[in-house]
Amino acid sequence: MLGICFFVLCFVSVLFTVVAGDPAALSNGVLDGAGRAMELMFSLSGAMALWCGIMNVLQEAGWIGRLSRLLSPILRRVFPSSWEDSDTREKITAAVSANILGIGNAATPLALSAMEAMQRRNPTPHRATDDMITLAVLATASFDLLPTTLIALRRSGGSSAPYAILPPVWITSLVCCMAAILLCRGAAWARRDRRAN
Repeated sequence: MLGICFFVLCFVSVLFTVVAGDPAALSNGVLDGAGRAMELMFSLSGAMALWCGIMNVLQEAGWIGRLSRLLSPILRRVFPSSWEDSDTREKITAAVSANILGIGNAATPLALSAMEAMQRRNPTPHRATDDMITLAVLATASFDLLPTTLIALRRSGGSSAPYAILPPVWITSLVCCMAAILLCRGAAWARRDRRAN
């Protein structure tokens, strides 16, 4: 589907260029866009490498385990069936912590590792558990304490105050996170209630 969308965008661009009679503008736009994409990639990769390294150091130093104990009263209710296993608990906490720090791309391998740990304990391997669904939803609607990728994007775009977005990000991400948790837990409760009847 994504390939079809990309093809349609390219086709429409070429068509409008031919109609407008300015094919040089298209070729210049393609080359300029590719150059800007490379600059953006290099500026973001530095921030990504920094935060991936910090997460690895925190994990090796045992801080993820301490954070797990700190977040335990909240995450125990969010992931009730997975919280009993210490390995799964630590992996869930690492993924949630990476999302809280706003390093979404670095959080992806941590979330996949947590999913694998939850899948090992899954009684029905062909179907995702409630906790797996909750983690997937939280990965996309997490609370961002420090949205590092967004700040890096604003800084590379020449913003004079890249951190000015923090209060709106805190408010919107907290609301999204709470709504996601409530919807996931509500759906899990409704499914269990339907099975019981």
